[in-house]
Amino acid sequence: MELPVLQNLTDKVDLLKSTVAEKSRDIQVTSARRDFGSFHSSNVQELLRAIQETTFINHGAFGGTLKDALNVAQEWQVHIERQPLRFYDRELLPHLVFVTKRLAEFVGCSPTDLVLVPNVTMAMNCVVRSQDLRQGDTVFMLNVTYGAVKKLLKEVCENRGATLQEESLEFPLLEPSQIITKVEESLQPGTKLAVFDHIPSNAAFINPLSEIIDICHKRGTKVLIDGAHALGVMDLKVSSIGADYYTSNCHKWFCSPKGCAFLYVKQELQNCLQPLVISHGFGFGFSSEYIWTGLKDYSAFLALHTVLDFWESVGLERIRGYINDLVSQAVDLLVNRWKTGLLVPREMIGSMACVRLPECLFKYGYANYEQAEIIQNVLYSRYNIEVPVKALGGKLYVRISIHIYNELKQYQKLADAIEEMTQEEAR
Repeated sequence: MELPVLQNLTDKVDLLKSTVAEKSRDIQVTSARRDFGSFHSSNVQELLRAIQETTFINHGAFGGTLKDALNVAQEWQVHIERQPLRFYDRELLPHLVFVTKRLAEFVGCSPTDLVLVPNVTMAMNCVVRSQDLRQGDTVFMLNVTYGAVKKLLKEVCENRGATLQEESLEFPLLEPSQIITKVEESLQPGTKLAVFDHIPSNAAFINPLSEIIDICHKRGTKVLIDGAHALGVMDLKVSSIGADYYTSNCHKWFCSPKGCAFLYVKQELQNCLQPLVISHGFGFGFSSEYIWTGLKDYSAFLALHTVLDFWESVGLERIRGYINDLVSQAVDLLVNRWKTGLLVPREMIGSMACVRLPECLFKYGYANYEQAEIIQNVLYSRYNIEVPVKALGGKLYVRISIHIYNELKQYQKLADAIEEMTQEEAR
């Protein structure tokens, strides 16, 4: 299944850009008027006026798929249905082995230490539920841990009588050493498992993993890293990071079709991992236990070849260079226009950044989730801007995302919208 060779960066960017643009067109119907016949949608002139492009600066939510990868995944689906038995019985496993090898090479680990899974949530469940946690054991996390993972850790610890220790970071952060100090001062020797985000979703900063992993290992603590936002943002060398377990999504910043992620496990810990789904490969080793979890749509895994071709042909550094430049421009623009600041220092920012909103937008001097949600909904419904608003440390922050299809004018539109809202609030 070959694709035409792309001649330049513009062609490659357009593949992603066009997919996101297609999914970002919203038609907002403001009346149920019928202009002719019995058609419910016959108010054509109103529909034409209502079509507008969404300012989509929230790639961090669910990612965006490369157009060619989406097409290839659909071609695989058609190919499979022509002769399902031949495909699943004779073709699938060699294809999965081959793409696993390619992905392992790209993220810097042995293919025998990496398995494909549908998403990071499943990978986190596999690791946490496999831990031999008992009464008296402790699991460590920070308050920026992803919400679904917090629920997972709480559920497992309560069921097994273990203690869940949550430590809070104070925002805004002034330097990475604050995180390192927090872990050093609060992690108790013998803690069974520590869970960290490589890039926390809400707070959107790059964690100083090397230092905090070193602290954990010196105190006899295994480390699980939730790298959901890392692949496509960081130059990953997974085996060099030092974590005992590492997982990342391919369908976020790496732009694969939805339902594709990987889980890395150190070789000496693989026999202790219990897969969530017991199927034919059970008992035959780490790779065999995860490669087949029953009949499902494997096309997202198979389309990884196309995604890897994209990243290898354009170059990770070239893509990261564009993102880093635009992040810097967007952050400067918003901070200067709003006369506010950032949640973390610039050196801790990857492809997302939290920029503080003007204080007149949150009432009573202390922000909460409800106020954040109101502003986010106004930005969407009135200005057609898709961007999340976060309440952190009693302040409101807008979390902007930057990928190669984004342009500075989108952040200018956001700056204008917030300024208009602040002027209304002041009246």
